[in-house]
This record gives sequence, structure tokens and C-alpha cells, in this order.
Amino acid sequence: MGIPESTSTSSPVTSSPPPFGEIFTDAIRYWEPRRIGYNGVLALIVLGWVVFTWPHFRSAFTWSFLLLMFVLAVLANVCYCAAYLVDVPVQYSSYRDSWRRRRWLFWLVGTLFAAAIAFYWVADEIYPAVAPLTGRRA
Repeated sequence: MGIPESTSTSSPVTSSPPPFGEIFTDAIRYWEPRRIGYNGVLALIVLGWVVFTWPHFRSAFTWSFLLLMFVLAVLANVCYCAAYLVDVPVQYSSYRDSWRRRRWLFWLVGTLFAAAIAFYWVADEIYPAVAPLTGRRA
């Protein structure tokens, strides 16, 4: 008599990671719609400073100053792309499913961090550099 063969295997099931294109597409579909909220938060901070200190910022509306604000906005969006440097590798790990459920926390922390930097930058660098209407530098 022979020993009956087992119908189940004891080896763990290993699945191959999704292809790069699928992971990158998932990352784009997640992060790009949220870029609008990120930019909105930063825009509200800048607009809040301008509105609540309006007489001070009136003299700042020049083409060179607006170009500087545009460059800073572009740099803020380049920093937003750092999310991809974290998201894509984590999706290749065994934590992919839990990461996909909780990556909104990463967005929230990153947006709050960017908001703190924007607030500081306006308060400590831009506000003092803008000449008030009297012509004196602050």
C-alpha cells in the first residue's frame, strides 16, 4: 500500500507584483486629482495673506513679483511629485493593499507640511520684502 498523496500544497502562494504601468497608472489616478486640493490649500494661504494685509501687498502687484509667485507655485508642484517617489515603491511591497487604503494620510501630512512652509515663506520672506505704500521697506 502506498501513502496517499496530499491534494493541497503547503507552499505559500506567491503572486507576482503588478506591472510598472499598472502601478504608475494607479498612482497617477490617485495623486493627480488631489493636486487640485493641494494647490487650493496653498492658494488660500497666499490669498489670505494678501487679503488680510492688503495695503501692504498693493505695491507687490508687478510683473516681476507675479513671475516670482509663478516660479514658487511651480516649485511647490514639483515638490508634490515627491509623492510618486514614495507611492510607487510601496506599491511593489507587501504593504500595497494597506498603503492604498491609507495613503490619504500621506496626502494630508504632506499638504499640511507644504501649508506650513508656504505660511512661513510668506510671513518671513515675502511679506518683509514687499515695500509698503509709504515706500519704506518693512
